[in-house]
Amino acid sequence: MSTRQRSRWGLAPIAGIAIILYAAFLLWPLVSSFVTSFTNSSPLKATSSFVGADNYVELFQDPRLYRTLGFTLVVVVFVTVVSNALGLLFALLLNSPSRNYRVMRTLVFIPQVLSGVIVAFIWRSVLNQNGLLNSTLQSMGLTDEAVSWLGTPELATFSICVVVSWMTIAFSTVVYTASLQSVPSELYEAARVDGAGALSRFRNVTFPMIAPGVTISVTLCLITTLKLYDIIAVLTGGGPANSTQSLAFFLVEVAFTENRFGYSSAIAMFLLLLTAVVAYSSTGLLRRREAHL
Repeated sequence: MSTRQRSRWGLAPIAGIAIILYAAFLLWPLVSSFVTSFTNSSPLKATSSFVGADNYVELFQDPRLYRTLGFTLVVVVFVTVVSNALGLLFALLLNSPSRNYRVMRTLVFIPQVLSGVIVAFIWRSVLNQNGLLNSTLQSMGLTDEAVSWLGTPELATFSICVVVSWMTIAFSTVVYTASLQSVPSELYEAARVDGAGALSRFRNVTFPMIAPGVTISVTLCLITTLKLYDIIAVLTGGGPANSTQSLAFFLVEVAFTENRFGYSSAIAMFLLLLTAVVAYSSTGLLRRREAHL
C-alpha cells in the first residue's frame, strides 16, 4: 500500500465522524422538523396526528406572518446597507500595516465577538428612559423630555436596526480590510501614472478587486439578520404592541408560548426556504457582478 493510500485510510475515521456529526446535528433535526410540520404536535399532547398541509395553509392566512415578515425585511435591508457601507468606509480608513491601525482594527471587531444577549443588555441600558443616550441629550439641551427609544413602534424598529448594524459592521470591516490588503499595489501605481485621482482609483481599481469580499459580507449579513432573535428578545421582547417581532421570534413564541410544535415547524420550514432563496439569489447576482467587473 502506497503512502498516499495509507494517508487516505488514516483520514477515513475522521471523515466518518464528521459525517455522523453532520447527520446528527443538521440533517436529522431538519428532517424531523419537516415531518413535524405536517402534524399537530404539542408538548401538551401525548400523541400527535397527521394534519397534512393544514399548518402551511394556516401560516399563509395568519396576519402575524406578514407583520413579522415586513419587520424582518426592514431590518435586513437597513442592516445590510448600513453595515456594508460603513464597514467598507472603516476598512478604507484602517487599511494600514502599522501597529496602531492593527490595534484599532481589533477594537472595531470587538462587537462581533460579543454574544447578541450581551450586546442587547448593553444597548438597553443606553436606550432606556433613564439611559445614557437620554441623559446625554438632555444635558446638551437637545431635548427637554426623555425620548422613548424602545417604547414606540417606529423608534423601537430604528433602535433594533442600529444595534444590529453596530454588531455586523465589525464583521464587514474585517472582510473588507482583508480584501483591500489583497489588492496588488502595482495596480494603484499604474492608476497614479495614468493620472487617476483617489475617487477614480477606488471606482476602477479598489471596488472591482474587492468584489469577492462584497459577496461574502452581503450574503452573511443577509443570513444573520433573517434569523435574528436574541437581540430582539432582550431589547424589546417583540414590543411595543408586537411591532418588533421577527420571523425567528414569531417561531419561538408559537413553539414555547402557544405550545404548537407542528405549527412552529411549518414556520421554521418557511424561514429556512426564505433564507435559502435570499442567500442563493444574492450570491448568484453578486457572482455575476464579479464576472462583469
